[in-house]
Amino acid sequence: MLIKKPSDIKPSEITPQSVYQRRREFMRTSLGLLLAGAGLPGLSAATLPRSGKLDAVKNPSLSTDETLTPWANATEYNNFYEFGSDKYSPAKLAGRLTTSPWRLSIEGEVARSGSYTLEDILRPHALEERIYRLRCVERWSMVVPWVGFSLAELIKRFEPTSRAKYVEFTTLYRPEEMPGQKRRVLDWPYVEGLRMDEAMHPLTMLAVGLYGEILPNQNGAPIRLVVPWKYGFKSIKSIVKIRFTEQQPVSTWTRSAPSEYGFYSNVNPDVDHPRWSQKRERRLGEFLKRKTEPFNGYAEQVAGLYRGMDLKKYY
Repeated sequence: MLIKKPSDIKPSEITPQSVYQRRREFMRTSLGLLLAGAGLPGLSAATLPRSGKLDAVKNPSLSTDETLTPWANATEYNNFYEFGSDKYSPAKLAGRLTTSPWRLSIEGEVARSGSYTLEDILRPHALEERIYRLRCVERWSMVVPWVGFSLAELIKRFEPTSRAKYVEFTTLYRPEEMPGQKRRVLDWPYVEGLRMDEAMHPLTMLAVGLYGEILPNQNGAPIRLVVPWKYGFKSIKSIVKIRFTEQQPVSTWTRSAPSEYGFYSNVNPDVDHPRWSQKRERRLGEFLKRKTEPFNGYAEQVAGLYRGMDLKKYY
């Protein structure tokens, strides 16, 4: 074996320190390019940089043309009880949340259960941008360009069995980084759920970005649900588990206050919250209130999901 002395090595042959420190990233990238060149399926990978812009194709067929909510309003006024129950604590405290590495557990009535990295989850999916309205139960709303992909695409990949009637989602539980979880204001970790046909609807998406940027921590990084015809608390943030079930999941807010927060939680101006009316709302960044629309303005697309149901009883 030939062993070179330091004096025999040319400076040009020495690996720079910055390259050495990024060697694992280089190897992952090289492997991805090699596999893509081999024509293997599912490798037109959506990658998630640590910061900066996301590559996404705009989807006008699933977008509203309404005026966007200013970035500051959408990212500084948030409901995320894991960081505090007031609207400004999440933006102040969520910076401590570690979002890489991140894993999602796929469980329950599904053929391909297991634990997957965020990269595994994203790899086959091309990202798209959709401009959605989102309506909060506290009578405020916003219009935001989300970046992500259809939940239905992910569900198909993991092959639910015929017994899978619902999809249950669970948020990260990490009190050392999410100080709101140190208080028993809710039963942690946060849990939400959808009926399978709701989960498979084209409007239902998993988001990893906002305004073309990586999703801020206070908005649910690194991956969250967006269901635009339901009140915002259904759009669960910082997801770590997706479980397919035969029985209807018991969601966190329904467990905490069943008379105020039903399982369906469709935006319905005719069903008042016990402590206030839902007939009007204020768009973040605007002064005047506006009339609340049934299903948050998405009735044409989703009302058929609930045909024959009493939406005052199944609120």
